[in-house]
Amino acid sequence: MGRLNPRSILLGLAAPVAALIFALLVCALILVVTGHAPVDVFEQMVKSVQRPRTFVNSINSGTTYYLSAVAVAIGFKMKLFNIGVDGQYRIAAMLAAAFAGASFMNSLPGFLRIIMTIVIAMVVGAIWAGIAGFLKVTRGVSEVISTIMLNAIATAVVAFLLTPKRLAVSVAGSNNIGTAPITPGGQVPGITYAGSSSKIFGLILLAVVVGILYWFMLSRTRFGFNLKATGLSESAAVASGVNVKKMVLASMLISGAAAGLVGMPQLLGDSYSYSLDFPTGLGFTGIAIALLGRNHPVGMGFAALLWGVLDQTSNVLDISGVPKEIVVIMQGVIVLSVVIAYELVRRYQIRLEQRDVGRALGTTKTPAEVSA
Repeated sequence: MGRLNPRSILLGLAAPVAALIFALLVCALILVVTGHAPVDVFEQMVKSVQRPRTFVNSINSGTTYYLSAVAVAIGFKMKLFNIGVDGQYRIAAMLAAAFAGASFMNSLPGFLRIIMTIVIAMVVGAIWAGIAGFLKVTRGVSEVISTIMLNAIATAVVAFLLTPKRLAVSVAGSNNIGTAPITPGGQVPGITYAGSSSKIFGLILLAVVVGILYWFMLSRTRFGFNLKATGLSESAAVASGVNVKKMVLASMLISGAAAGLVGMPQLLGDSYSYSLDFPTGLGFTGIAIALLGRNHPVGMGFAALLWGVLDQTSNVLDISGVPKEIVVIMQGVIVLSVVIAYELVRRYQIRLEQRDVGRALGTTKTPAEVSA
């Protein structure tokens, strides 16, 4: 049987589509109970996406969400739960911003400055995630516990370093503080979109490259095969000669390096410094998107865009008098229902495959044979 056929495609789409429909029905019920017309609310959401500014902001949010989802998905493929993406990208963004804003960087060519900033972020993210990987392979510490603790430690480290006596400077015209601003030579120009004052992050191309590399690693390299094999059955992987401890550590390092990229589109495309109002919580959003996209590079892309659209339309609903928390409810219902839907689809797919095998072996009669 081919890897791709109409049935497999339909089954792959069934779970996320069913989850989205179920979430819409639940939200519609809540809106009716609270005295709002569901059709009008959903119409407002659709119209808001058509506005240039909302569209651009949705794309930008989806870009950072996608990078976060890829970081999480690398661990998921190994049955590793890297819950620490949030801490990894924040400490990576802060140190990369401090490095990029240093005065000695101004004398370097712009392209080199951008590359160095991105590399620093990846290295910091990999080191921070590598701590959890090292603890797991040497002491058997659960990566869930260690990465959650490292999130708290990262928050404390960022708060400690982000002070005027260390890496931070005062932001003119406000009470905010942040790292020294990155001069234009170290910034990544955005992509102009007609009708919007905001620009699409130039590093959206980085997200595309990361997605392609993620697909290539999993589908076209021995490392990717070993990674998936270890996630499916550790004992079978050991029997085939795979060094599981090495794979665990390598997976955490790669996941952390990808996590280090999460803050780069915002840092180099809009903020140009790491300050107190730098976006947080992107790592946990990546978990939901990885689940919704089934760790597939294309699936996570659509899921990230959906999440970006929902986030941006929530602001429009709040202005029009509809509680924006309805979007949070929708996102939560999608995550919960998609997990159940995937399991139901998986069981149904197994039954179909068993039936196909039975027919091929001649042990299962077709409907025509039964009626005869």
